Amino acid sequence: MGANESDAIEPGVDAPRFVPLYRQIKALITRGLRDGTWLPGGAIPSEMELAARFNVSQGTVRKAIEELAAENLLVRRQGRGTFVATHDEPRTQFRFLRLRPDDGVEQGFVNRILECRRARAPVDIARSLALRSGEAVILIRRLLSLGETPTVLDEIWLPGRRFRGLTTERLAARGGPLYGMFEREFGTRMIGANERLKAVAAGREVARALQVAEGAPLLQVERVSFTYDNVPVEVRKGHYVTETHHYATEVG
Repeated sequence: MGANESDAIEPGVDAPRFVPLYRQIKALITRGLRDGTWLPGGAIPSEMELAARFNVSQGTVRKAIEELAAENLLVRRQGRGTFVATHDEPRTQFRFLRLRPDDGVEQGFVNRILECRRARAPVDIARSLALRSGEAVILIRRLLSLGETPTVLDEIWLPGRRFRGLTTERLAARGGPLYGMFEREFGTRMIGANERLKAVAAGREVARALQVAEGAPLLQVERVSFTYDNVPVEVRKGHYVTETHHYATEVG
């Protein structure tokens, strides 16, 4: 690292002196991801090119990229370079759908949209999405099945402005995972989420959709998903049938 490297940041970028340099570089790269300088699935410049652009050492850039890769924002491919992560990659899809079969044999889910409509945000949904109460949102209800067996019933709330033009027909015509569509067509990438899990008894409507007895035990998963800068962009409440599955997570 050069003697003046701590000062080698783009003009106009506020960077407190106590922030490690590689974290400042990480913030600049993240800003490029957020602003669309580098698009999902596309390559970013090499470490050498980024080091020259930011006037820092290649090692500093490498450390920033390593952290972004650990956070699933970038993907390093041996011999090919570094790419912007995308929700169309299977490994990224499983970050958010954590239901795993007890026998370890993965199966693809069949997705069926039950409803997609514009609504006014209830107070709790507006609070979670940092919206005004009554502001426009989009409500999606969908059913995920394994073969012929209904397994997950999702209720999804999205900010109306950000997802303007989202309809049942558009959802039905899409290919790939839902988050992949949000990324490709609405420029919204889900970066992370906060989740709460609770054991519940199936109410009448949920039991009917999942084809289980009313009062049957289910796992309820409530999620608030965020895009860059911790902006909330989705509230999701899912009911999971877990007779042959478990909810898997990683710690550390």
